[in-house]
Amino acid sequence: MDRINILDCTLRDGGYVNDFNFGHVVLKDIVQKLSSASIDIIECGFLKSGAFDVNRSLFGSVEAVKKMIGNKNPNLLYVGMVQYGGISNEEIAICDGTSIDGIRLTFHEHEIAPAFVLGRQLIDKGYKVFMQPVGTMTYTDEALLKLITRINELKPFAFYLVDTLGTMYKNDLLRMFYLVDHNLNRNISVGFHSHNNLQLSFANAQELMQLNTPRRLIVDASIYGMGRGAGNLNTELVTQYINSNLGLKYDNLEILEIIDEYIRPLSMKYNWGYDAAYYIASVAGCHPNYASFLLNKQTLHVQDIHAILNNLEFEKRALFDKKYIGEEYIRYMNHHVEDEEAQNQIVNLINGKKVLLLAPGKSLRANTERINQLISEHDDYFVISVNFIPTDIVVDASFISNMKRFKSIQDIVEQSTYDRKIIVTSNITVESNHNVIVVDYSSYINEEQCIADNAGLMCINLLKKVGVQDIVLAGFDGFSTDIKQNFYEQSMTIDVEAERLIRINVATAKKVAQLEKQMKIKFLTNTVYKE
Repeated sequence: MDRINILDCTLRDGGYVNDFNFGHVVLKDIVQKLSSASIDIIECGFLKSGAFDVNRSLFGSVEAVKKMIGNKNPNLLYVGMVQYGGISNEEIAICDGTSIDGIRLTFHEHEIAPAFVLGRQLIDKGYKVFMQPVGTMTYTDEALLKLITRINELKPFAFYLVDTLGTMYKNDLLRMFYLVDHNLNRNISVGFHSHNNLQLSFANAQELMQLNTPRRLIVDASIYGMGRGAGNLNTELVTQYINSNLGLKYDNLEILEIIDEYIRPLSMKYNWGYDAAYYIASVAGCHPNYASFLLNKQTLHVQDIHAILNNLEFEKRALFDKKYIGEEYIRYMNHHVEDEEAQNQIVNLINGKKVLLLAPGKSLRANTERINQLISEHDDYFVISVNFIPTDIVVDASFISNMKRFKSIQDIVEQSTYDRKIIVTSNITVESNHNVIVVDYSSYINEEQCIADNAGLMCINLLKKVGVQDIVLAGFDGFSTDIKQNFYEQSMTIDVEAERLIRINVATAKKVAQLEKQMKIKFLTNTVYKE
């Protein structure tokens, strides 16, 4: 193999984006096209205990990977990744050359000792083993040197520098590489796996490839940068760089075909790539999934995300803990207020009427005339809009729990001529205004995390608290995976992963069913919550 090798990790690291569900035919074709492109090392996916789905790049055995690889190119390496603890040595067959040739073994600092036992077992089975510590930026020089000593004793195929949090600048990379290069056995390759939070993956890869060292270097990349959060180094960019500067080696047309046929359509459905929040996560030394979690809330400004991430416990930052970040999010949002007086104000406003609750679903646009007619013909409705102020329907009040939504209507609210009531939750800072009623945020959130601060449900919880028993809902459509179909105003469109939208729909329907046992709820417009 040449001194500089490219390892494509699209089917593994990229798999975090689409839950590894590429489809069997697509998986096989991507592997074949990467082979035709002469990519030096092709990562086929994860080896994971119990995994079996021909459509996903998760494999319970090396035999399952074999079926996906098809005809192997003898000049290339085919590998799979094992996350320590994800599969046992007993579940991995001896390497016979018909399936993967190597195993990438990833482990945390507290798992070094048992991970090295597994590494030895895999080497003894004939695999080229890539030892990949998670987050080498978090290692002290002393700890890294101790790890290198153990690596030299193990003699794996490769040892990796892994920029898990995307925090590595050129000086960081060079310092760590020279430390490794001067102390690591010459026969062991050095790999580099980066994440693109600071948009430095390509620049750092170039720095590494330009170094004057006889050691074999392995640079990880994924097609179109596909990977969770900010994504990875782009395979098509780094291969073109090598072709242009180090000698023609890769067939980039094959890679471009993969982009055109498979990856670009995925990029239109799922989100990855640079975002200010991922930059903030990197600067804060946090796992990118923390940023993703907060971004998906669609309630926070960047400065809020910055504040939450920088307040996380240091020892919690590197490993993603969904329960922990959920609790921290609620804690940040929870500016507790005593709202008994606010509740009394709302009771007096509604004055025993039915409540017509308007959410900004797309169905509202088609039913505007019908809704206005209902309001004009029945004076026993109190009309409340949720997280927006409609321009073509007269409302009595608006309920706002989303800081970003409030900012978009703040100018209207603060006009001296605006005479409608605004009910806001206590996470929103509002200038003193006689039209504003502040209620306690934490009192109206839901138990299910994905809908904890769903504005419509929070408003219904509030109405139930103040004694409303009869609610008519309009515009509570539920979410379509086609995000352009979700709001009656295009400007309100939010970019959220399709799977999360589905989870929200399911959880909301369940919550609505619970509420219907306690109060009368009628849907005026079509909704997925009653299907």
